[in-house]
Amino acid sequence: MGSPFLSLPGAVLAEGVDAGVAGHYGNPIVEQRRLEQGRAIVDLSARGIVTVTGPDRLSWLHSMASQALARLAPGESAEALLLDANGHIEHAAHVVDDGATTWLVVEGDEAASLAAFLDRMRFMLRVEVADASADWAVVAAMGVEPLDAAVPAASPNGVALDWVDPWRGASGHQYSRDAQHPSSEWTWTERIVPRAALAEAAAAVTAGRVEAAGALAAEALRIAAWRPRFATEVDEKAIPHELDWLRSAVDLGKGCYKGQETVAKVLNLGRPPRRLVLLHLDGSDTVLPAPGEPVVGEKVRPEPEAGAEPERKVVGRITSSAMHHELGPIALAVIKRAVPADLQLIVESHGIDVAAAQVEIVPADAGAAVDVPRLPRLGVRH
Repeated sequence: MGSPFLSLPGAVLAEGVDAGVAGHYGNPIVEQRRLEQGRAIVDLSARGIVTVTGPDRLSWLHSMASQALARLAPGESAEALLLDANGHIEHAAHVVDDGATTWLVVEGDEAASLAAFLDRMRFMLRVEVADASADWAVVAAMGVEPLDAAVPAASPNGVALDWVDPWRGASGHQYSRDAQHPSSEWTWTERIVPRAALAEAAAAVTAGRVEAAGALAAEALRIAAWRPRFATEVDEKAIPHELDWLRSAVDLGKGCYKGQETVAKVLNLGRPPRRLVLLHLDGSDTVLPAPGEPVVGEKVRPEPEAGAEPERKVVGRITSSAMHHELGPIALAVIKRAVPADLQLIVESHGIDVAAAQVEIVPADAGAAVDVPRLPRLGVRH
C-alpha cells in the first residue's frame, strides 16, 4: 500500500534510494526553501524501523556499535555504526530509546538484514529484536514545529519518539577544518509515528496546517550540510573516517567493538585512504551527475607534446547530487586521499564533461597534520 502523501496534489514518485515516497510535489526548489524555513515536512515512510526490547538492550547494543549507548537516556538521540572486522561500515542507525524500547531508524532495505543480524547475536541475553517497519513510519522536518503541526509525537512508553540529528553541534572528532561548518544550519528531526498516522499527516498538508516537501528537497539540504547517508555515501570499502562520520557516529572513548582496531589505527597511525568532498558543479549544460559516475582529474605532463590531450585519471565517484536553491548544482563525492585540494576536477556524466570545484570535507592530510587523540590498540594494556 502506497503512502498517503503520494495522493497529495502534484506528487511525483521518487526514484533510486528514496523510491516509495514522493520525490517532489511540483517544485523541488520552492520545497527546499519551505523545508529550510521550518514550514514543511518530508515523508520518509520508505525508511525501516527495527526495535530492540528487554533489560539488556542498551548494554548489548553498546557492545557491538561504534557509539556509546549503554547510558543512553530516554528520549536522547544518538547515531551508531556497525562495522566489520576491518572497520568497513555494514549498518548505520538513528537511535532513540524510550525507557523500554530502543528504536533504530535505518534505510528501508536495511531493516530486515539488520534485524536478522541482531537476532543472531542475542545469545543468552534478555533482548528481543523485531522489524517494525510494517507498523511504524517516519516523517521529518527541520525542527519539531512543522511536525507538531502535522501529527503528534508517538510516545508508547511515555517518551516522544523524536530523533534529533546529532550532526549539528556533533561532539565527536571532526576532520573538517571549516570554522563555519554547514551543519550549524542542520536541525533535522525524524519523528517515528504509527504507520496509520501518515494519513493524518497528509491531511494536515491538505488542510494547510503545514506544507509538504519531497525527498529531492531533503537531499539537497543534506548534501549542502555535508551530511553522509548510508544509502548513498557508503560502499563496501567505506570506513567512518573517509566520510567525516567520526563527528556524530563514533565515540572514541568507548571500549572494544568489532572494527574498533581500524578506527584506532587510522586515527593514530595513518590517513583515510579516501575522502569526502563537496563539489560545486558547472551548471551551464544543465547536467546533474548521477550517483556512481566517475570523477576524473587531468594529469599535467612536465613537457606536453604539441596538440596532445591531457591524460585523465579516475580519482573517485559521485555519491549524491542535487540542485540547491542557493548553491546551484552540487554533489558529494568520495575521491582518493592524494588528490590535491586545488585540483580542478571533471565529472563525466551523460557523455558530457562537467567541471567541478572541490570543497574539502576530509582534508588530504587528515590524520597527519590534524591534531587527533591517541587511541589504544586492541589488546594493549597500560
